[in-house]
Amino acid sequence: MSRMRVRERFAVTVRGFGILKKYCPGLVRDKALYELINSLQPFVSVWFSARIIDEIILGRRVEVLAAYVAGIVLINFLGAVCKGILKRLGDEKEALMWCWFGKIFSDKQMSLDFEDLEDAGIRHQRQEAEENLYMFGNGLGQLVWGTAVLVRAGINLAASLFLTGTLFFSRSGNAAADSPLWVAAVLLCILAGGICNSRATIKENEIFMEWCKGTVWFNRTFMFFGKELYMNPERAKDVRIYEQSVLAKRELDKLIRRNRENQRDNFRMALFPGAASVVIGLANGACYLYVVIKAFFGAFGVGSIVQYVAALSRLGEGVQEFMYLLSDNEMYCLHLRKLFEYLDLPNRRYQGSLTVEKRDDIEYDIEFCDVSFRYPGADKDALSHVNLKFRIGEKLAVVGRNGSGKTTLIKLLCRLYDPTQGEIFLNGVEIRKYDYDEYIALFSVVFQDFKLFSFTLGQNVAAGVKYDRARARECLIKAGMGERLEEMPRGLDTCLYRDFGENGVEISGGEAQKTALARALYKDAPFMILDEPTAALDPVAEYEVYSKFNEIAGDRTAVYISHRLASCRFCDTVAVFDKGHLVQKGSHDELVLEEDGMYYQLWHAQAQYYTHRG
Repeated sequence: MSRMRVRERFAVTVRGFGILKKYCPGLVRDKALYELINSLQPFVSVWFSARIIDEIILGRRVEVLAAYVAGIVLINFLGAVCKGILKRLGDEKEALMWCWFGKIFSDKQMSLDFEDLEDAGIRHQRQEAEENLYMFGNGLGQLVWGTAVLVRAGINLAASLFLTGTLFFSRSGNAAADSPLWVAAVLLCILAGGICNSRATIKENEIFMEWCKGTVWFNRTFMFFGKELYMNPERAKDVRIYEQSVLAKRELDKLIRRNRENQRDNFRMALFPGAASVVIGLANGACYLYVVIKAFFGAFGVGSIVQYVAALSRLGEGVQEFMYLLSDNEMYCLHLRKLFEYLDLPNRRYQGSLTVEKRDDIEYDIEFCDVSFRYPGADKDALSHVNLKFRIGEKLAVVGRNGSGKTTLIKLLCRLYDPTQGEIFLNGVEIRKYDYDEYIALFSVVFQDFKLFSFTLGQNVAAGVKYDRARARECLIKAGMGERLEEMPRGLDTCLYRDFGENGVEISGGEAQKTALARALYKDAPFMILDEPTAALDPVAEYEVYSKFNEIAGDRTAVYISHRLASCRFCDTVAVFDKGHLVQKGSHDELVLEEDGMYYQLWHAQAQYYTHRG
């Protein structure tokens, strides 16, 4: 385990508290206040108890006893009330803490470049940080719990020293009992217990850190083969038809073997704290012996014995917890450092500053100039030297075999990626010079792998909480979802899917695709991009979309990616891609006559199934 300098640990800890303050406001404060009262209360009770015992044995003054009893009852009552309130607040915030930790990762995901989202190394980095945090609370969770330990250790040290001060200066009249060597021996015993506890924690943490290196693979395998494979309804058919439970059992057997191998590490992690407990027990025994010897020779009364024994015990716990905290802090700072390394991943995408011109005539021209692109880690270009121009109002169909670069073209157009070579222009200005948010606002996109959410139908269409209900309804009707809308129990307020309630409505793949199309219409952006928008539709619904294509697109520029070439007849221009190259461009009527062209091959490959008569 690599060591961290104290200065770095301090900086990491302070930053961790800053994140907790932002995402879990009030959690650390409530935990600290609760522990402050909880740690002080036993010392108050011990002090009052010692006074009551001494008064019963020596003074027997009723009014003094009554005052002590009233004091301890009142203080304990007030402490119990305050603790109850703070515990309830703290527990509620701690329960929500895990949800807010997810927000930390969500915020970072939204700020990352899209290219980084698809990077396997970065995904592993995120997953490692997530799983260590959620599985053991490593890092931020430990910081929350460590705050309670710090407050408790501080109170134990301060209050114990205050209550035991008179012990070391009390005189019994016996030279051996009053020897300062006893004081040194007691303090050394307490310190020895703390050092042993600290060393045990360091050894335990070293083993634990090594063990944690395998948790990403372990958790990923367990979550998929132990839960996702069986629990996800979308996988249920394949699991049963192809008996994938056999494969799952093999992988789960690996986990079982790994778990058995880990028993040795678990034993080693338990061994060191166990050995430290023996030393701590001997140290406590020496402290008790010192108190008993001084009391035996008359240095103080019975009540003080109660006070000193309890205080010395707490003093030892305070030293042990403080030294444990110093050792444990290094471990959770290492986890925090890994989390920060992920959170500090830069957004490398060039962020332009030019404002996108808001044109009343919505005249926008897009031009690809010698554009090539290669995915990170790939050995060849996904797009190669593409030159393509289209303007507002044009209906462009992009076709080609699988892997020809169609979807990559759209990702570049939307600036999810930047070209490896060449430039893309909007109205003569290179698109990287525009403000990123303003630029992507120009596009409404229905991706092939689009996602709807477990919100209401209207919120899914508007992609927002508040929306224009009339406009959302109109977009659903245009997208062919009108009849289904009328059947829904609460109309636009019907919740999709059943993730959050039994009254949610499950919709078919085709209905989901129509809803996604309505979402693109609602945005009302100048450019509409449809990536296989009819893939999940039946022939009748597909024909409905085609026949209303011009109405749906309106005066927008529509880029239409499809394997069903019948859609090309509704478009002004067809761009044909093959192996990353733009190989043809023209209208459907022009391209279908070029018998040596790719489009002719694709068209007739599909047409034969509809025209062949057997």
